[in-house]
Amino acid sequence: MIGLHRLEGFYWVARTGGYARAARAFPYPITQPAVHQQVKKLEGELGLALFERVGKDQMQLTAAGARLFRFVAPFFEGLPSVVRAVQSGDSSGTLIVNAAPMFVRHLLPRWLQRLRRSHPEGRVELVELPHADVARLRDGSADLLVDFLPEWPADVATQCVGTLRGFVVLPARHALAKRSRLSLAQLADETFISYPSGGIAHDLQMRTLSEHGIRPRNMLSASTAESILGFVEAELGFSLVAWIGDDGPRWPGIAVLPLHSPKVEFPVMAAWRKDMPEHALLDAALASAPKP
Repeated sequence: MIGLHRLEGFYWVARTGGYARAARAFPYPITQPAVHQQVKKLEGELGLALFERVGKDQMQLTAAGARLFRFVAPFFEGLPSVVRAVQSGDSSGTLIVNAAPMFVRHLLPRWLQRLRRSHPEGRVELVELPHADVARLRDGSADLLVDFLPEWPADVATQCVGTLRGFVVLPARHALAKRSRLSLAQLADETFISYPSGGIAHDLQMRTLSEHGIRPRNMLSASTAESILGFVEAELGFSLVAWIGDDGPRWPGIAVLPLHSPKVEFPVMAAWRKDMPEHALLDAALASAPKP
């Protein structure tokens, strides 16, 4: 009979692609040689090679290893949530939700209020993340992810829970702040306040500016929507922000105008692993989710 600890060593090497990385990723302290021994003993029991070395501490699954990984991965990835449910001692269990700061503040409070009314014994752990991290769903660190991605991977199920709409934000004392409609071309020579480069939010801003024929000459960067709004309030420039709701952000010292021609909208999704074990509180959360 194959020992579970040997399958665990195999799983982490397959997931991380190397013995040293597997040892660091283990949920408890273990040495690299110990992980290596687990895999070697498993290969000896099976009489098959499960990995081939393709670089320094870089291992690649063989065909047999890939087949075994497809079988064992759902067990190890689903185990943390099952353990939390067992340890909680109630039928509802614990739900770990990861979400971007904007959704934590403007989407989740009423949603979680509805969930609490239907499942008062359930426990929700809410973690703010600046960027969507699907890997946390896959390794069991999160049960539900609430965010926007241009494309979701095939192993993740999604449900739309909101819509982000694009808005132009200007200092309230700006000469164009009183306009009901505004062409971005009128702001072409002004400082643009962007999200940090390399992220989805920054790419969407730059794409929108490009569609309107604008290439900013001067730029400042801020990491969150709230920071951007603070910069605009301080009259350091203008920006584009995506916001939940039809009216845009309500912030002292700024003017908000909807972005027209082309209209900008992005779906906000609740996402979870398709092969996730049965989770009553997750089902209840999806049932009580906002319906945009």
